[in-house]
Amino acid sequence: MQSKFQTIDTFLVTHQSLWRFEAFLQCFDGVSLWQQQYPRLHQWLENLSIEEIEQLKNDTDELINQLSHLIPELGLIPQLISLPSTQYSLLERNLALEAGIPGRKLSQIKALGQSVLKQHHGHEWLEWCSGKGYLGRILAFNSKQPVVSFEYQQALCESGQSEAAHLDLPMTFVQGDAFESESAQVFHSDQHAVALHACGDLHVRLMHNAAAAKTKALSFSPCCYHLTHHDTYQAQSSLGQNSELRLTKQELRIPLQETVTGGERVKRHRQQEMSFRLGLNALLREELGFSEYMPVPSIKKSMLSEGFEAFCLWAAEQKGILLPKVNFAHYEKVGTQYFWQMERLSLVQQSFRRLLEIWLVLDKAMFLQEKGYHVELSEFCNRKDTPRNILIHAVRNENS
Repeated sequence: MQSKFQTIDTFLVTHQSLWRFEAFLQCFDGVSLWQQQYPRLHQWLENLSIEEIEQLKNDTDELINQLSHLIPELGLIPQLISLPSTQYSLLERNLALEAGIPGRKLSQIKALGQSVLKQHHGHEWLEWCSGKGYLGRILAFNSKQPVVSFEYQQALCESGQSEAAHLDLPMTFVQGDAFESESAQVFHSDQHAVALHACGDLHVRLMHNAAAAKTKALSFSPCCYHLTHHDTYQAQSSLGQNSELRLTKQELRIPLQETVTGGERVKRHRQQEMSFRLGLNALLREELGFSEYMPVPSIKKSMLSEGFEAFCLWAAEQKGILLPKVNFAHYEKVGTQYFWQMERLSLVQQSFRRLLEIWLVLDKAMFLQEKGYHVELSEFCNRKDTPRNILIHAVRNENS
């Protein structure tokens, strides 16, 4: 892991001009970002049609393949991001256990459940940030071992406890704040701690609490790396702390920009909203001399149907700005042009998403190694179920 981390770290530092930028802000300068350093890349991006952009956004493998013809070093990315897939057959249907769980979430839970059941250690499960205990139900039913489900929201604890009693499952819900020191009290040395998509600082707390309690095993899928109390990423391992990379919260969002949910309607809303925001920014630059992007509050998707002019007037009112009389249709068209420039730029960044995520995951895996754990990384489910499909599985060494 140390060798792979150092290779990826060097790769990311060497090629940081290809991923360290905000496409939303950079698009006003077109794709000139790489005109001098990578002229062939610049020309290729300029020549992409909208149809080609959309196709490549949905096929990262082909994107990296095409980019590697322009920048040969990028051909190493598939090898660097490769992880073994957990071999599993999904657990059989159990309608009582699965009641209330959305379809894609159910697939994720069953895949993770199957993975950890095959690698179980200890005589109790700790379900960290459990929600209603969906994962805990699967583990309690199939292992016949007790589950402690730790959750912040009291209402979810009560609902989960009621359902566990109805299903006659050995589950105990504990309400608590993961960021308070008392949360460490639910950890002990004969447990297997689990978490599905524990966000940001929550999975960091899981690691630290488990290591301090010498918890026998922990298996978790990290998510939402940007949800941290710190301004920049706090590396956990010795090698991570020695890296020259200091990832900002915005950069920690890059691995999360791939989604498999939503469908065409969500894509259409995203394009319209981003185009409106970019068009407004162009209007403010041209008509009022703004030199920096003006952030606008979130907007209800239903408001988009009122059109670009209504959006601009609403945004101006929110920010206390008086707009001059302008050709709104012109700036709406400009906004759409900027949107596709943004999408062109983001294609290059897209090829580094998984690489950045592997860097983050390896940093956490090496931290656990330093704390006396044997650690394995794998993909616990298909990417069509969730792109956040990396499982960190750590088992405490017997002599630690």
